Amino acid sequence: MSKSQQSEVNSLGFASTTTELEKNFKQVEEIMANFAKSYEHMDLDPFNLMKSSAEWYAAVAKDPQKAINANLSFLQKSMELYQHSLTSLLGGSVAAEPVITEDKGDRRFKHEGWEEQPAFNAIKQSYLLVSKWLRDQVQGVEGLDEHTAEKVEFFTERYLDAMSPTNFAATNPAVIEKVIETKGANLVHGLKNMLEDLEAGKGELRIRMTDTSAFELGENVATTPGKVVFQNRMFQLIQYTPATDTVLKRPLLVIPPWINKYYVMDLQPKNSLLKWLVDQGHTVFVVSWVNPDSSYAETSFADYVTEGVIAAVDAVEQATGESEINMIGYCIGGTLLATTLAYMQAKGDQRVKSATFLTTMLDFASPGELGVFIDEEQICGLEKKMHESGYLDGTQMAGTFNLMRANDLIWSFYINNYLLGNDPRPFDLLYWNSDSTRMPARMHAWYLRNLYLENNLCKPGGVTINDVPIDIARVDIPVCFVSTVEDHIAPWKSTTSGARLFSGDVRFMLGGSGHIAGIINPPAAGKYNYRVTDRLPEDVETWASEAEVVDGSWWPAWDRWVKALADEPVAARQPGDNGMPIIENAPGSYVKRTLNDISQTEAPVTPAVDERSETAAPAPEPAVADSSQPAPADDLTAIKGIGPKLADVLTNSGIVSYAQLAEMGSDGIKQHLLSVDERYARYDTTSWPEQARMLMP
Repeated sequence: MSKSQQSEVNSLGFASTTTELEKNFKQVEEIMANFAKSYEHMDLDPFNLMKSSAEWYAAVAKDPQKAINANLSFLQKSMELYQHSLTSLLGGSVAAEPVITEDKGDRRFKHEGWEEQPAFNAIKQSYLLVSKWLRDQVQGVEGLDEHTAEKVEFFTERYLDAMSPTNFAATNPAVIEKVIETKGANLVHGLKNMLEDLEAGKGELRIRMTDTSAFELGENVATTPGKVVFQNRMFQLIQYTPATDTVLKRPLLVIPPWINKYYVMDLQPKNSLLKWLVDQGHTVFVVSWVNPDSSYAETSFADYVTEGVIAAVDAVEQATGESEINMIGYCIGGTLLATTLAYMQAKGDQRVKSATFLTTMLDFASPGELGVFIDEEQICGLEKKMHESGYLDGTQMAGTFNLMRANDLIWSFYINNYLLGNDPRPFDLLYWNSDSTRMPARMHAWYLRNLYLENNLCKPGGVTINDVPIDIARVDIPVCFVSTVEDHIAPWKSTTSGARLFSGDVRFMLGGSGHIAGIINPPAAGKYNYRVTDRLPEDVETWASEAEVVDGSWWPAWDRWVKALADEPVAARQPGDNGMPIIENAPGSYVKRTLNDISQTEAPVTPAVDERSETAAPAPEPAVADSSQPAPADDLTAIKGIGPKLADVLTNSGIVSYAQLAEMGSDGIKQHLLSVDERYARYDTTSWPEQARMLMP
């Protein structure tokens, strides 16, 4: 607190200041009461942490010396901090040598009060000491399986993030200054912001990261000129207007992830990857995925291959008259692209001549922090939730990604919006980040199980698409992998494993920064750097430490690579050439459909104009239950560990009631599942009979 602020408080008089504070805090109390009611029915353990914590406690109990050592170290440092703090408080200045300091990149304690004011400096160091003590307790515990250990460590970090003194008004010097400055009005306005976020989230707290009213698709984001030249129930295809007189003969088709919308590659003209590609002389097409509702519940991953990527390839060929194209896949769009290439190879389809994979995982053996969210019980919980709605709401995926960078993507906005009482500021990237999409239930369950849980995609024939075995090793076209060194979603060391699967020439580029900033890195910005190799070494860490580091964006180096494959110029192509109907202007209507654009009846997407004529294509039919299957007498998915698919397996084999499960016992259920399919050995049936008895009337 500055001297001028202290003087202002004194000049105002305690009586008037106290009256105003009391009035504001009364409003705070009322708002907090309403806030608490919104969470009465929340699932407090969606990640099944009780079980993981119990396993951790059991493992720690077997090695008490580890806890004793951590406690002794903590006690010693705490006494040292106490002595330093007492000296600082008596002398009015902070000790020169702190007992513990935050990491260099920790931006939470940047306010000068954390260093200059002894009380806050002591609070900060106490928090850092407790954090170190707790980390010492959970890291390197023997007797825990790897997944449980990762889960405990990850959520311990999230707990420590949440308990930071910066997140509480009484222990954050910046907030205290604001309270004095505004006489508590900042907390009132902040809690009003919280109520608005709760209302927008229909009872779930979805913290606004940006002023969404400041942006409009096609007006100040996603503005690169182009036309929608094709659409079906899965996507719209945008062809961008050329910016050069001649273009590369091979058109370029971009496959974005469907978990987010494509326009992260077209935020503003200054940082638009799509515009930059157009400016370099590429005929650029991009897929804009539909935002599915419950009518897409039975849409499969195979549909994304055939009705998605292959349909887009067909449309590009019709639009340009070219049977050879280059392709780019971003994140899971790259995973889909690799699957499609293997499918096309098996079918003898040779139209794709090069492929680029941006931050793409194909081998999911080491998925990084995302792996803590993937296990049988969590997937079963998601399957049950998706079975009810027909899709996974995109805010759940966004919440998972935000949790991985909680201080930057959750708590910084919590402090700014709620404690300091500031309104969120306009930021195009955060606007895109908040514009979530849904995932069809059947597709997303398949994706989680076959890729993350069982890692089948990297195995020859591990997955099939419409009965066609997928073998990425048979794909022999030139490919380029672009990964980023700080990627927390697709760790770059894991992406190199996927790059090794191809049998053709492979270029690997390692950019700076993370999953988004490292890819959306225009040359004009002069940011970050990259490394490149055409021969992946076995020891990628050694390669990364010894490789030449090139300053700036990887975009120009990639452009040179793809043009060297076939740089034959042709006259620029306009959208609508070759008789393709122009449906509407870019960015199209599919991308504008938000999570709120869904009716009570879950109406299907507006019928699309068929790609071959001006007549409307039929709307997708809602999935109809197979009447030949017997309806279960009891809802088996009410048992934790049994998802919708497994419930169908049980009912189809004659197990339709809680009473049957209770009578069979754990071993009986296990043997029954093994008789159906040996892969069901992964299920832990121990608690099912007791759960079934509890559910019996």
